[in-house]
Amino acid sequence: MTSPTEQTAEQHIVLERDGDVAIIRLNRPDRLNAFTHQMGEELIAVFDETDADDTVRAVVITGTGRAFCAGADLGGGATTFELEQQEPGEVPRDMGGQVTLRIFESLKPVVMAVNGAAAGVGVTMTLPADVRIASDDAKFGFVFAQRGLVPEAASTWFLPKLVGLPTALQWTMGAKMVPVAEAHERGLVQQVVPKDEVLSTAIATAREMTSTTAPVSVALTRQLLWRMAGAPSPWDAHRADSKAIYYRGTMDDVAEGVTSFLEKRPATFSDRVSTDLPDIF
Repeated sequence: MTSPTEQTAEQHIVLERDGDVAIIRLNRPDRLNAFTHQMGEELIAVFDETDADDTVRAVVITGTGRAFCAGADLGGGATTFELEQQEPGEVPRDMGGQVTLRIFESLKPVVMAVNGAAAGVGVTMTLPADVRIASDDAKFGFVFAQRGLVPEAASTWFLPKLVGLPTALQWTMGAKMVPVAEAHERGLVQQVVPKDEVLSTAIATAREMTSTTAPVSVALTRQLLWRMAGAPSPWDAHRADSKAIYYRGTMDDVAEGVTSFLEKRPATFSDRVSTDLPDIF
């Protein structure tokens, strides 16, 4: 693993590289990586960076220290969730939702390496990832109603799609702290591993999705599956994937993919996400 890129003491995340995998570490271990507005802004910025970098094939997010993310930093006390209006009459956007929507729009696969407790926004930020790998001591707290809040970060859209509506209702209305075994059984988590293996397993999982695949095809496939999860009709999917098939059929990657198959050799794909991604929506 390479050393972290240059950081300042004030930053709330750290960006590292393991070859073609970008590793984002939530980096407030003294506060159990509690979420702040600054952390949200930094996460959005780093996804802009990874999307633009063609040497990044996948993104892994994990926590520094013994927790993944304890939820919103409550250091502000009773006024923590009193947000200022930017314009009169305008409701300010939830920062957790801004983060999850940016992850949703990622052009690279996203894997969560949940290395410990994840509560509040610490769990809802994991929902738009493609895979969640959890340590055997992880737990997931949907505790909003215990704080007088409601589920945020667009989790009322994401969570039922992952675990089903009855489970989502049970977990959120009951403000449940979900043990990792139940999270795995209900489909929130795809794999449970020992704590010291969670990051390496997440990196390996990311590479399984990218090592032999065309980057532009992966980006389009991710967009198609996530966006069509909320489409009202299969016709929406048909229109979008018809455009994708049409445009990709004229590009170098498809010629290479077919030729390499016929020649029984690994493919070398040349189309780049930064410059060759067709607009299919």
